[in-house]
Amino acid sequence: MFKDRYDNRVSTSSGKAFDAYALGVDNLLAGTDGVEAAFELAIKEDPSFLQAHIGLARQWQMRGESTQVKKVLQQAPDIPDTLSSFEKSHVNTMLLLLSGKIPAAIKSIDEHLRDYPRDAVVAQTCMGVFGLIGFSGQPGRESEQLAFTTSLAPHYGDDWWFLGQYAFAQLEVGQLEKSATSIERSLTAQPRSAHNAHIRTHLYYENGETAAGLQYLTDWRRGLSRGALMHCHIAWHVALWALEQGDEKKMWDIFDADILPANGDFGPSLNVLTDAAALLFRAQLAGVDIPSSRWKAVSEFALSQFPKPGMAFADVHAAVAHAFAGNVEAIAKLISDARGPAGDLVKLSAHAFDAIAKKQWPEATRYLADILVDHARVGGSRAQRDLFQFALALCLLRQGRADTARLFLAINRPLAPVSAVKDLRV
Repeated sequence: MFKDRYDNRVSTSSGKAFDAYALGVDNLLAGTDGVEAAFELAIKEDPSFLQAHIGLARQWQMRGESTQVKKVLQQAPDIPDTLSSFEKSHVNTMLLLLSGKIPAAIKSIDEHLRDYPRDAVVAQTCMGVFGLIGFSGQPGRESEQLAFTTSLAPHYGDDWWFLGQYAFAQLEVGQLEKSATSIERSLTAQPRSAHNAHIRTHLYYENGETAAGLQYLTDWRRGLSRGALMHCHIAWHVALWALEQGDEKKMWDIFDADILPANGDFGPSLNVLTDAAALLFRAQLAGVDIPSSRWKAVSEFALSQFPKPGMAFADVHAAVAHAFAGNVEAIAKLISDARGPAGDLVKLSAHAFDAIAKKQWPEATRYLADILVDHARVGGSRAQRDLFQFALALCLLRQGRADTARLFLAINRPLAPVSAVKDLRV
């Protein structure tokens, strides 16, 4: 019998299988590459190693590859009677999530973590802005995220993975000083965690430290493989800061090499869509000429990867792409078919960005004002949801209300660059 670094039992008779599994878990928690290879090696060394099958399926789920998830689960062995109570609970909980039974999975996760709070593989499903809480579509989900993470803090101590996730939860509710303490402790223990570097990046962003953030992330990402889960999104942050500094060439170079949907085989479809649409929109706000072919490529990618509305964060960014690509039918479908707990915000977003694309500024303003009442329900980070803040500033500006636009940003996002909207520059 083996135990992982969280002192949880891992049932395999093979030392090589266990070592590969442990590496796979650490890479999964770090968002770096090698996750699939590590879990596949563990399965090869011990085909009956059920936790390795579960870990591999979870990685494919995080990459948005539902076909691969099903394939792994079909090949996984039945649950043996010899598993410990911890392992049975772990496997049953993860199977609910991997099978898409979300309400039952959430209930099982809560029960499992009450008994086994140091099961990081289960805990991570509710961590970060892309976790089950982050995408719940419910009011107050940022506070819920912090409460969930705080409840686990006594069980993890100085663990690098947990501290990074704690830092993100603190940051998203505005506890920037506490977040800085948590993320620095985490980075000291594990500087090559892509999730840690990403969270540090958000802290730079929230503090308005463009030059420092750009230098840090440009240096850090040189060692990040294109196969890493976080590759696309980390590139997005670098491109945004390049845009803010007026380096359009660097922005386009990064977009074409690391974000462009045609090259999206290296990143989760959700990141490719949302990062591509957001970067193009924010570049357009900053005065960059965006060829229609760019918007059409993102719109087509959205339709191919997310043909049915249902995930608010994806649908909102699809609305941006469809609106500027002039895809009237796709916009109409988002409005008519929007569903899920944040479906109301998807409809408003489709109306808003369609109005912006048509230069119907008063109409867009009304829709955006309704969205901003509780835009956290859409999902994503505060930095990502600046899409709405800057869009409203643009609408106010186009109605001759530049001072109101500046005041709005000063109140709501005081450290955000006013230059993000070209004609607000002073």
